[in-house]
Amino acid sequence: MITNNERMRIRRQMQRRIQDVVAERRRARLMEPTATELAGDPAESTAGGSALTRTA
Repeated sequence: MITNNERMRIRRQMQRRIQDVVAERRRARLMEPTATELAGDPAESTAGGSALTRTA
């Protein structure tokens, strides 16, 4: 049986992991347009941004 303290600890740990993943994806999304703009294909950055918005 899991005690309330263990349940709260696990829940906090899961929330931290989720927040880390969300922050990592946000950083990746912010970095992506600059990489595609340097490549010189503005249509790709527009399509990639809208696709990320839909799946998120």
